[in-house]
Amino acid sequence: MTETIAFVSSRVVDAGAGQRVELDWAAISDTGRRRDVNQDSLIVEFPIVAVADGMGGYTAGEVASAAVTSRLQELATADDGPVSETAIEDALRLAVVDLAESVEDVSPGTGTTVTGLVFGLHDGRPGWTVFNIGDSRVYRLDGDVLSQVTTDHSVVQELIAIGAITPDEAETHPHGNVITRAVGFSEDPVPDYLVAPIETDTRWVVCSDGLTKELTDYGIRHYLLLGSTPAEAARLLVDAAVENGGRDNISVIVLDALLRDDTAAREA
Repeated sequence: MTETIAFVSSRVVDAGAGQRVELDWAAISDTGRRRDVNQDSLIVEFPIVAVADGMGGYTAGEVASAAVTSRLQELATADDGPVSETAIEDALRLAVVDLAESVEDVSPGTGTTVTGLVFGLHDGRPGWTVFNIGDSRVYRLDGDVLSQVTTDHSVVQELIAIGAITPDEAETHPHGNVITRAVGFSEDPVPDYLVAPIETDTRWVVCSDGLTKELTDYGIRHYLLLGSTPAEAARLLVDAAVENGGRDNISVIVLDALLRDDTAAREA
Protein backbone atom coordinates (compact mmCIF):
# COMPACT_ATOMS: atom_id res chain seq x y z
CA MET A 1 0.00 0.00 0.00
CA THR A 2 1.36 3.40 -0.97
CA GLU A 3 0.09 6.84 -0.17
CA THR A 4 0.86 10.49 -0.65
CA ILE A 5 0.06 13.02 2.05
CA ALA A 6 0.04 16.80 1.63
CA PHE A 7 -0.89 19.18 4.42
CA VAL A 8 -1.09 22.94 4.65
CA SER A 9 -2.11 24.68 7.84
CA SER A 10 -3.68 28.05 8.67
CA ARG A 11 -3.60 29.84 5.35
CA VAL A 12 -5.10 33.28 5.93
CA VAL A 13 -6.67 35.15 3.02
CA ASP A 14 -7.72 38.79 3.09
CA ALA A 15 -11.31 38.79 1.87
CA GLY A 16 -11.78 42.56 2.02
CA ALA A 17 -14.47 44.52 3.89
CA GLY A 18 -12.73 43.78 7.18
CA GLN A 19 -12.95 40.02 6.71
CA ARG A 20 -10.44 37.24 6.47
CA VAL A 21 -10.75 33.55 5.66
CA GLU A 22 -8.68 30.96 7.50
CA LEU A 23 -8.11 27.82 5.44
CA ASP A 24 -6.78 24.55 6.78
CA TRP A 25 -6.62 21.41 4.64
CA ALA A 26 -5.22 17.91 4.43
CA ALA A 27 -5.00 15.49 1.51
CA ILE A 28 -4.37 11.75 1.32
CA SER A 29 -4.26 9.45 -1.70
CA ASP A 30 -4.07 5.70 -1.07
CA THR A 31 -3.74 2.87 -3.59
CA GLY A 32 -6.16 0.68 -1.64
CA ARG A 33 -6.07 -3.08 -1.25
CA ARG A 34 -6.83 -4.35 -4.75
CA ARG A 35 -5.04 -2.03 -7.18
CA ASP A 36 -1.35 -2.16 -8.05
CA VAL A 37 -1.24 1.38 -9.44
CA ASN A 38 -2.74 4.58 -8.05
CA GLN A 39 -4.52 6.29 -10.94
CA ASP A 40 -5.72 9.18 -8.75
CA SER A 41 -3.94 12.53 -8.65
CA LEU A 42 -4.35 15.51 -6.31
CA ILE A 43 -3.71 19.22 -6.38
CA VAL A 44 -3.68 21.24 -3.15
CA GLU A 45 -2.21 24.53 -4.35
CA PHE A 46 -4.09 27.65 -3.27
CA PRO A 47 -6.47 28.75 -4.71
CA ILE A 48 -7.24 25.31 -6.20
CA VAL A 49 -7.88 21.98 -4.50
CA ALA A 50 -8.97 19.11 -6.73
CA VAL A 51 -9.02 15.35 -7.24
CA ALA A 52 -8.66 13.56 -10.60
CA ASP A 53 -9.44 9.85 -10.97
CA GLY A 54 -7.92 8.38 -14.13
CA MET A 55 -9.25 5.57 -16.27
CA GLY A 56 -7.66 3.57 -19.05
CA GLY A 57 -4.96 0.93 -19.31
CA TYR A 58 -2.48 -0.09 -16.64
CA THR A 59 -0.73 3.30 -16.56
CA ALA A 60 -2.89 5.37 -18.92
CA GLY A 61 -5.30 6.45 -16.20
CA GLU A 62 -2.43 7.61 -14.05
CA VAL A 63 -1.07 9.66 -16.97
CA ALA A 64 -4.48 11.24 -17.64
CA SER A 65 -5.11 12.29 -14.04
CA ALA A 66 -1.56 13.60 -13.66
CA ALA A 67 -1.91 15.64 -16.87
CA VAL A 68 -4.98 17.37 -15.44
CA THR A 69 -3.53 18.11 -12.01
CA SER A 70 -0.25 19.32 -13.55
CA ARG A 71 -2.09 21.84 -15.70
CA LEU A 72 -4.23 22.95 -12.75
CA GLN A 73 -1.03 23.30 -10.70
CA GLU A 74 0.36 25.64 -13.35
CA LEU A 75 -2.86 27.62 -13.28
CA ALA A 76 -2.83 27.90 -9.49
CA THR A 77 0.75 29.18 -9.37
CA ALA A 78 0.45 31.58 -12.33
CA ASP A 79 0.42 35.25 -11.38
CA ASP A 80 -2.59 36.04 -13.56
CA GLY A 81 -5.12 37.13 -10.97
CA PRO A 82 -8.29 35.23 -10.04
CA VAL A 83 -8.83 31.81 -11.61
CA SER A 84 -11.77 32.01 -14.01
CA GLU A 85 -13.97 29.29 -15.47
CA THR A 86 -12.40 29.99 -18.86
CA ALA A 87 -8.93 29.44 -17.39
CA ILE A 88 -10.02 26.12 -15.88
CA GLU A 89 -11.37 24.93 -19.23
CA ASP A 90 -8.23 26.03 -21.06
CA ALA A 91 -6.11 24.10 -18.54
CA LEU A 92 -8.20 20.97 -19.07
CA ARG A 93 -7.92 21.30 -22.86
CA LEU A 94 -4.14 21.55 -22.55
CA ALA A 95 -4.19 18.42 -20.38
CA VAL A 96 -5.96 16.55 -23.20
CA VAL A 97 -3.23 17.72 -25.61
CA ASP A 98 -0.59 16.53 -23.13
CA LEU A 99 -2.31 13.17 -22.94
CA ALA A 100 -2.42 12.84 -26.72
CA GLU A 101 1.29 13.62 -26.94
CA SER A 102 2.24 11.25 -24.11
CA VAL A 103 4.69 8.45 -24.81
CA GLU A 104 2.48 6.12 -22.79
CA ASP A 105 0.11 3.67 -24.49
CA VAL A 106 -3.13 5.62 -24.32
CA SER A 107 -6.33 4.51 -26.04
CA PRO A 108 -9.29 6.59 -27.24
CA GLY A 109 -11.08 5.64 -24.01
CA THR A 110 -8.37 7.00 -21.74
CA GLY A 111 -9.47 9.88 -19.56
CA THR A 112 -10.06 11.14 -16.06
CA THR A 113 -12.61 12.68 -13.79
CA VAL A 114 -11.83 15.96 -12.11
CA THR A 115 -13.62 17.80 -9.33
CA GLY A 116 -12.60 20.51 -6.93
CA LEU A 117 -12.83 23.99 -5.47
CA VAL A 118 -11.37 27.31 -6.55
CA PHE A 119 -11.23 30.13 -3.99
CA GLY A 120 -12.12 33.63 -5.12
CA LEU A 121 -14.25 36.71 -4.54
CA HIS A 122 -17.77 36.71 -5.95
CA ASP A 123 -19.52 40.08 -5.92
CA GLY A 124 -16.98 41.15 -3.34
CA ARG A 125 -17.63 38.19 -1.04
CA PRO A 126 -15.29 35.23 -0.45
CA GLY A 127 -16.45 31.94 -1.85
CA TRP A 128 -15.77 28.85 -3.92
CA THR A 129 -16.28 27.95 -7.51
CA VAL A 130 -17.09 24.24 -7.46
CA PHE A 131 -16.31 22.42 -10.71
CA ASN A 132 -16.92 18.83 -11.74
CA ILE A 133 -16.59 16.34 -14.59
CA GLY A 134 -17.28 12.67 -13.81
CA ASP A 135 -18.18 10.89 -10.59
CA SER A 136 -15.62 12.19 -8.13
CA ARG A 137 -17.45 14.35 -5.61
CA VAL A 138 -17.49 17.48 -3.49
CA TYR A 139 -19.30 17.42 -0.15
CA ARG A 140 -20.02 20.23 2.31
CA LEU A 141 -20.51 19.89 6.07
CA ASP A 142 -22.45 22.74 7.72
CA GLY A 143 -22.64 22.08 11.44
CA ASP A 144 -23.65 18.43 11.47
CA VAL A 145 -25.47 18.48 8.10
CA LEU A 146 -23.65 16.87 5.17
CA SER A 147 -24.64 17.74 1.60
CA GLN A 148 -23.37 16.37 -1.70
CA VAL A 149 -22.59 19.49 -3.72
CA THR A 150 -21.73 17.98 -7.09
CA THR A 151 -23.89 15.75 -9.27
CA ASP A 152 -22.29 12.60 -10.68
CA HIS A 153 -21.95 12.22 -14.42
CA SER A 154 -22.71 8.51 -14.44
CA VAL A 155 -25.14 5.95 -15.79
CA VAL A 156 -26.59 5.22 -12.37
CA GLN A 157 -27.15 8.92 -11.64
CA GLU A 158 -29.10 9.24 -14.89
CA LEU A 159 -31.18 6.21 -13.91
CA ILE A 160 -31.84 7.74 -10.49
CA ALA A 161 -32.84 11.03 -12.13
CA ILE A 162 -35.55 9.35 -14.23
CA GLY A 163 -36.76 7.19 -11.34
CA ALA A 164 -35.61 3.90 -12.87
CA ILE A 165 -33.62 2.93 -9.77
CA THR A 166 -33.31 4.16 -6.20
CA PRO A 167 -30.09 5.52 -4.65
CA ASP A 168 -29.85 2.29 -2.63
CA GLU A 169 -30.12 0.19 -5.80
CA ALA A 170 -27.41 2.33 -7.40
CA GLU A 171 -24.94 1.07 -4.80
CA THR A 172 -24.94 -2.42 -6.34
CA HIS A 173 -25.90 -1.63 -9.94
CA PRO A 174 -23.75 -3.50 -12.53
CA HIS A 175 -23.02 -0.22 -14.35
CA GLY A 176 -21.98 1.57 -11.17
CA ASN A 177 -18.50 2.33 -12.54
CA VAL A 178 -19.64 3.73 -15.89
CA ILE A 179 -19.33 7.50 -16.18
CA THR A 180 -20.96 9.59 -18.88
CA ARG A 181 -18.49 12.51 -18.96
CA ALA A 182 -14.72 12.69 -18.56
CA VAL A 183 -11.68 14.74 -19.47
CA GLY A 184 -10.50 12.83 -22.52
CA PHE A 185 -10.66 12.59 -26.27
CA SER A 186 -14.40 12.29 -26.82
CA GLU A 187 -15.70 15.76 -25.86
CA ASP A 188 -14.74 19.29 -24.90
CA PRO A 189 -13.81 19.22 -21.18
CA VAL A 190 -16.25 21.83 -19.86
CA PRO A 191 -17.17 21.17 -16.21
CA ASP A 192 -20.39 21.84 -14.38
CA TYR A 193 -19.97 24.86 -12.10
CA LEU A 194 -21.65 26.38 -9.11
CA VAL A 195 -20.68 29.20 -6.76
CA ALA A 196 -20.83 28.71 -2.99
CA PRO A 197 -20.21 31.79 -0.83
CA ILE A 198 -18.36 31.40 2.46
CA GLU A 199 -20.90 32.64 4.98
CA THR A 200 -20.23 30.39 7.97
CA ASP A 201 -17.55 27.99 9.14
CA THR A 202 -17.71 24.99 6.83
CA ARG A 203 -15.83 21.76 6.21
CA TRP A 204 -15.45 20.58 2.62
CA VAL A 205 -14.53 17.19 1.19
CA VAL A 206 -13.21 16.55 -2.31
CA CYS A 207 -12.87 12.84 -3.07
CA SER A 208 -12.59 10.15 -5.71
CA ASP A 209 -15.19 7.38 -5.89
CA GLY A 210 -12.79 5.08 -4.08
CA LEU A 211 -14.11 6.73 -0.91
CA THR A 212 -17.79 6.72 -1.83
CA LYS A 213 -17.69 3.07 -2.93
CA GLU A 214 -16.76 2.10 0.62
CA LEU A 215 -18.54 4.68 2.79
CA THR A 216 -22.13 5.90 2.75
CA ASP A 217 -22.89 9.58 3.22
CA TYR A 218 -23.71 8.73 6.83
CA GLY A 219 -20.25 7.22 7.28
CA ILE A 220 -18.54 10.20 5.66
CA ARG A 221 -20.45 12.54 7.98
CA HIS A 222 -19.51 10.43 10.99
CA TYR A 223 -15.77 10.63 10.37
CA LEU A 224 -15.88 14.32 9.44
CA LEU A 225 -17.50 15.06 12.79
CA LEU A 226 -15.12 12.72 14.61
CA GLY A 227 -11.94 14.33 13.25
CA SER A 228 -11.16 17.57 15.04
CA THR A 229 -8.80 18.73 12.27
CA PRO A 230 -8.77 18.17 8.51
CA ALA A 231 -5.73 15.91 8.92
CA GLU A 232 -7.51 13.72 11.47
CA ALA A 233 -10.72 13.60 9.43
CA ALA A 234 -8.90 12.71 6.20
CA ARG A 235 -6.97 9.96 7.96
CA LEU A 236 -10.14 8.51 9.49
CA LEU A 237 -11.96 8.55 6.15
CA VAL A 238 -9.18 6.83 4.23
CA ASP A 239 -8.54 4.23 6.94
CA ALA A 240 -12.24 3.39 7.07
CA ALA A 241 -12.45 3.07 3.28
CA VAL A 242 -9.45 0.75 3.20
CA GLU A 243 -10.84 -1.30 6.07
CA ASN A 244 -14.19 -1.64 4.31
CA GLY A 245 -12.53 -3.20 1.28
CA GLY A 246 -10.32 -0.64 -0.45
CA ARG A 247 -11.49 -1.87 -3.84
CA ASP A 248 -10.26 1.24 -5.66
CA ASN A 249 -7.75 4.02 -5.19
CA ILE A 250 -8.93 6.38 -2.45
CA SER A 251 -8.21 10.11 -2.56
CA VAL A 252 -9.56 12.60 -0.05
CA ILE A 253 -9.07 16.31 0.58
CA VAL A 254 -10.64 17.75 3.72
CA LEU A 255 -10.70 21.54 3.94
CA ASP A 256 -11.93 23.85 6.70
CA ALA A 257 -12.93 27.38 5.71
CA LEU A 258 -13.36 29.72 8.68
CA LEU A 259 -14.75 33.20 8.02
CA ARG A 260 -13.57 35.85 10.48
CA ASP A 261 -14.67 39.49 10.87
CA ASP A 262 -11.83 41.75 12.01
CA THR A 263 -13.93 44.92 12.13
CA ALA A 264 -15.24 44.35 15.65
CA ALA A 265 -11.76 43.52 16.92
CA ARG A 266 -10.35 46.79 15.54
CA GLU A 267 -13.22 48.83 16.99
CA ALA A 268 -12.92 47.31 20.47
